[in-house]
Amino acid sequence: MGFPPISSLSFILFLFHFHSTISSSHFCAPHQSLSLLQFKESFSINSSASWNCHHPKTESWKEGTDCCLWDGVTCDLKTGHVTGLDLACSMLYGTLHSNSTLFSLHHLQKLHLSDNDFNFSHISSRFGQFSNLTLLNLNFSVFAGQVPSEITHLSKLVSLDLSDNDDLSLEPICFNKIVRNLTNLRELDLECVNMSLVAPNSLMNLSSSLSSLSLQYCGLQGKFPGNIFLLPNLESLDLSYNEGLTGSFPSSNLSNVLSDLSLSNTRISVYLENNLISNLKSLEYMFLRNCNIIRSDLTLLGNLTNLTYLDLSNNNFSSQIPSSFGNLVNLSYLDLSNNQLVGPIHSQLNTLSNLRNLYLSNNLFNGTIPSFLFALPSLQSLDLHNNNFIGNISEIQHDSLRFLDLSNNHLLGPIPSSIFKQENLTTLILASNSKLTGEISSSICKLRFLRVLDLSNNSLSGSIPLCLGSNMLLVLHLGMNNLQGTIPLTFSKDNSLEYLNLNGNELEGKIPPSIINCTILEVIDLGNNKIEDTFPSFLERLSELQILVLKSNKLQGFVKGPTAYNSFSKLRIFDISHNNFSGPLPTGYFNSLEAMMASDQNMIYMNATNYSSYAYSIEMTWKGVEIEFTKIRNTIRVLDLSNNNFTGEIPKVMGKLKGLQQLNLSHNSLTGHIQSSLGNLTNLESLDLSSNLLTGRIPTQLGGLTFLAILNLSHNQLEGPIPSGEQFNTFDASSFEGNLGLCGSQVLKKCYGDEAPSLSPSSFDEGDDSTLFGEGFGWKAVIVGYGCGFVFGVAMGYVVFRTKKPAWFLRMVEDKWNLQSKKTKKNVGRYVARRN
Repeated sequence: MGFPPISSLSFILFLFHFHSTISSSHFCAPHQSLSLLQFKESFSINSSASWNCHHPKTESWKEGTDCCLWDGVTCDLKTGHVTGLDLACSMLYGTLHSNSTLFSLHHLQKLHLSDNDFNFSHISSRFGQFSNLTLLNLNFSVFAGQVPSEITHLSKLVSLDLSDNDDLSLEPICFNKIVRNLTNLRELDLECVNMSLVAPNSLMNLSSSLSSLSLQYCGLQGKFPGNIFLLPNLESLDLSYNEGLTGSFPSSNLSNVLSDLSLSNTRISVYLENNLISNLKSLEYMFLRNCNIIRSDLTLLGNLTNLTYLDLSNNNFSSQIPSSFGNLVNLSYLDLSNNQLVGPIHSQLNTLSNLRNLYLSNNLFNGTIPSFLFALPSLQSLDLHNNNFIGNISEIQHDSLRFLDLSNNHLLGPIPSSIFKQENLTTLILASNSKLTGEISSSICKLRFLRVLDLSNNSLSGSIPLCLGSNMLLVLHLGMNNLQGTIPLTFSKDNSLEYLNLNGNELEGKIPPSIINCTILEVIDLGNNKIEDTFPSFLERLSELQILVLKSNKLQGFVKGPTAYNSFSKLRIFDISHNNFSGPLPTGYFNSLEAMMASDQNMIYMNATNYSSYAYSIEMTWKGVEIEFTKIRNTIRVLDLSNNNFTGEIPKVMGKLKGLQQLNLSHNSLTGHIQSSLGNLTNLESLDLSSNLLTGRIPTQLGGLTFLAILNLSHNQLEGPIPSGEQFNTFDASSFEGNLGLCGSQVLKKCYGDEAPSLSPSSFDEGDDSTLFGEGFGWKAVIVGYGCGFVFGVAMGYVVFRTKKPAWFLRMVEDKWNLQSKKTKKNVGRYVARRN
């Protein structure tokens, strides 16, 4: 069928209308194009400046083209004025100065600069000139300093987002103006902005039009005003992680549109009872992690059938999972971890077909893991670690799983083959089940997205699949099994491995040199195996290495000095004990252990870079006891070279390692004195020099090590008095046994005058022969004096012999002897009196 005929007049009218429409549209004004181009040129493009971007929007900004067609630019079609600028996630890096051409765009109504890096710029007061702004988003863009009060001039703002700028702060006066002046606000997000000086009651006058309020991690303290919870249009409220925030969440008169509630890590009281639940029927997101929940009847939560996210972790719930949870068919996320929930899991959760994330770790669940959990069709994350589950692991019936942690239970049998068919799996942790058996299937090589693999503390056997040296793993922990064979011979170039732990197996052969391809490796633990090799000096080229444990193998030979610049400069733990190393101690390495030369006050745990929930672990002898550290603090500094065949003296340079907390050189063949420079190790908590061939006196400087809790100098050849006072009074005889020449109260052997120290600690450096006689009086002077004395003695002997005991000579010698004897007795008396 054809179109109806159009009259000439109608056609003319159509053309006129079309021309009018075209003429009413304006291109971007030249001065606006110039301003945008100058703004672009004031920043560099850096891929690390944005979290998840594929291309910068400003790439499309070309001179001579219409700026209204550029990415991120919106114009008014009638006037051509730029009214919107969306440069979120554009990889912009640099400082946003107050004279930026951005501020010449006076007609802006929406400005979106989130997810860039403005390099700790201060938010300019000129933002207050954008009088037409309805939306301002500076989220996650590295702004710093005070929020300027000029922001409160933006009276048309509907949405203000300054969140995730950790160095940004908001003063009480400015915040009060925001509350008073920005009466059109519907969305206010100040997450992570420092508001510690703002009184919570200043929120009482927030606009009744507010629909979303996010104040998490703001440092708020004091009682939160209850009327905020009653705002009629409030849909989303997040006050979480303000641990000093108190008050009560009302159980009645709540807004019936509230759909998102987060009070995690606050002290705001929540009365979980019928009145509250009936007022929260619209709720979709409930986050009450580590919260002050009162009258906690979990059964009531089964009535909130709109819930999609529920987090009740880190509370004190002690019941079973109620059957009413089966009503929450819309749940996508459920976190009940870190409670005291009990009993087996029956069918309470088998109806949750939309569940994607289930976290039940750190509870008291028992029985077998129900097979229906592995049949949930949407499940991506399952965390059941640290419970009392028993039995075999069921086959997984879907391939949607990305995260699986079943560690620290009592599971047994082989690892089901279906786990190795989860193509999207990124994390697999089955550690510490002890009775998991069988071999690690080569099918694991098909998991191309796997980043964390921890199968430690089980009874796995067989060899390590070769592909585990060439895939994209960040964490490989297969320690404490029965694995045999060799370490995978080929580590591919530019791999991502950060943590390698194969401790406690039966691995043989050599340490593969290709391990240096793991350029970001931070931890190597190959201890307690049967590796036969020399010291792997090539490891010094791993510039990020912080922990190296090679203990209890069959390593041998000299540990030579460094061959590279800054060898092992970041090493915090160096343990090569219980091997067959020989020769002198590796003094050259001691000079480059920079991380051990200073203490670290950062108390965080070492963990995988992109998987912060995975903490590194290590097995180590700590203060004489074999301990598995399930977490390792950044502060720890350990040097353990014990149980080898090292010879020679303790080098004085060890006194540079002032960050050391534990030093163990025991069970070697070390000779010479104990260096007094060890008194510089002021952070030392444990010192073991036992079972060597050390001679001389114990340096009094060791008494100044106020943190020293463990001291073992036993079974050496030390002599003289054990220093008294300070720290030495805390050690018993076991610290000094096997040194027959020592005296003092600890060994129940009295010290006499000739054993008293002849010089004060400040007079000489005990244990260091080069300074024994003070500055300017070294070994050459001793030899000269000895030679002169020898000649004089021979001459006098000849005179005595020829003159038949001349009276004048005897009187002189006897007088001198009697005088010296009296002085000695007098000094001994004073010394004993002081000691008593």
